[in-house]
Amino acid sequence: MDVQQMIFMFAGGLGIFLFGLKYMGDGLQKSAGESLRSILNQMTSTPVRAIIAGIVVTVLIQSSSGTTVLAVGLVSAGFMKIKQAIGVIMGANIGTTITAFIIGIDIGAYALPIMAVGAFLLFFFKNMTVNSIGQIIFGFGALFYGLELMGEGMYPLREFQAFKDLMINMGDNPILGVGVGTIFTWLVQSSSGSIGILQELYSQGQISIEGALPVLFGNNIGTTITAVLAAIGASVPAKRTAASHIIFNLVGTFVVIMAIRPFTSMIVAITPIFNLNPAMQIAVAHGLFNVTNVLIQMWFIGYLAKLVTKLIPGDDAIIEYDSSHLDFSIITTVPSVALNQAKLEIKQMGDFVLEEYKEMFKYYKKQDDLSLSNALQLEEVVNDIDMRLTEYLMHISVEDLPVKSSTEHTQMMDITKYLERIGDHSENILNNIKEAARAQKKLAKKTNKEPEKIFHDDDLMALFNLVEQNITDAITSFTQDSYVLAGQVIKREKEVNRLEEHIRKKYIQRLNSGAGLPSDGILFVDIVSNLERMSDHSAKIAKHSLGIRYPFQHDSKRPRYAREVEGATETK
Repeated sequence: MDVQQMIFMFAGGLGIFLFGLKYMGDGLQKSAGESLRSILNQMTSTPVRAIIAGIVVTVLIQSSSGTTVLAVGLVSAGFMKIKQAIGVIMGANIGTTITAFIIGIDIGAYALPIMAVGAFLLFFFKNMTVNSIGQIIFGFGALFYGLELMGEGMYPLREFQAFKDLMINMGDNPILGVGVGTIFTWLVQSSSGSIGILQELYSQGQISIEGALPVLFGNNIGTTITAVLAAIGASVPAKRTAASHIIFNLVGTFVVIMAIRPFTSMIVAITPIFNLNPAMQIAVAHGLFNVTNVLIQMWFIGYLAKLVTKLIPGDDAIIEYDSSHLDFSIITTVPSVALNQAKLEIKQMGDFVLEEYKEMFKYYKKQDDLSLSNALQLEEVVNDIDMRLTEYLMHISVEDLPVKSSTEHTQMMDITKYLERIGDHSENILNNIKEAARAQKKLAKKTNKEPEKIFHDDDLMALFNLVEQNITDAITSFTQDSYVLAGQVIKREKEVNRLEEHIRKKYIQRLNSGAGLPSDGILFVDIVSNLERMSDHSAKIAKHSLGIRYPFQHDSKRPRYAREVEGATETK
């Protein structure tokens, strides 16, 4: 076999292996049917539960780096503390060992028929569950087929003296082995992929156990590089999470390298007891190392959190989410109290929606990356609260509620959706501004001029301020039962509509006169339209506060002020 063929077989085999791993993980994730973020959200109250959550999610997605990224997102969004994220990362290190055990089964001879079964389930069945199972089976087969190709490509390496010398040196010098494992994992960008290659080399007898184990430990350091790259330019919590990942793996590797000889002797001793094949031998060593590392360091999670906080100073997430409101245990016993808790959560959701709006407005004025990042992060939080709150209210709906409480429940369901839609409109405006800013930069580059401010217009600024005031007053009118504020929102809504119509006409006249580009006009009108819809949703919240949103709410028992506003609304 010539060198070109070796490289092609190895590279192609690695690609098929990584594809199979990813495809199998996607199938597992679909068949699980549960939100991975929810698993991490709800199972991290204690270090042990956080570790278990990290294991479960990593097994489902077959990627410790993916689990780390999810944890970073939750920390940044305020749903998870740094201590919880460290527990998840520790669990991810255990979860990623499952792939090595799968590889150790050694069923490469059956890889192609396994892929055939998976393909049959994928292409001849329309049921989503069957398709997901087919995806898992196909990915499983592709994983082993890729390993077989890699093995065939690497087999001739035994004839190269330089390769033989490297393998011997790694056995004599564990630090060299750790370095090789770190660099190779960084290049492959997959700890499972590099371990699979190591298992294949060891199975072929091209590397000794003394050389293989340091490479295996270096793999754990190499996998942290993905987290480092993801944290570059990210938030402070993201950087701290990445730093904790690095420290955890570095400490574990350092400790085991100090005890490399007894560890190696233990692996050799248990091999005949459990009749382990070479690939499974590596898998067991990987599993023992990670489990031991977690069992030792889990008691120091608090100290590790303090250390990374000192190493990476700065403010925590801009979001502090209070998860204590939605207590499911009180729904069946005192549903009226549960409704009150839901109202507190709506207030919190409203605060986040308003903060998102303000960050979006800042982005309109400055076009700075920080405001954009903060707004998108807040939008993610709003969506998460929407799902949590909707689920909570759905559980309340099955309980017997008095008429008044039932009406409140209907209001809360509606208001939750109105707030979520206001957040969506903020995101739409962000995208419009971002697209316009990109076009403006391109135009400035062509003309060698400084980029102008995007859509700078005094009337539009006034519209932004009016809508912000409407959102603020609408939320407060509901949370504080203020008829006065609700009435002001409805009156102000008419002003918003008039200003929106005026801006549209003015901008159309500007385009007709030849000023500006039609593409800019579309984006501008879209921004104005989104602002008007946000105000509409605010007015609907205000009408709920007044009790005039639906015909069944129109009765004479409401306060006189509410009836006056209703009459004024109908006559105009």
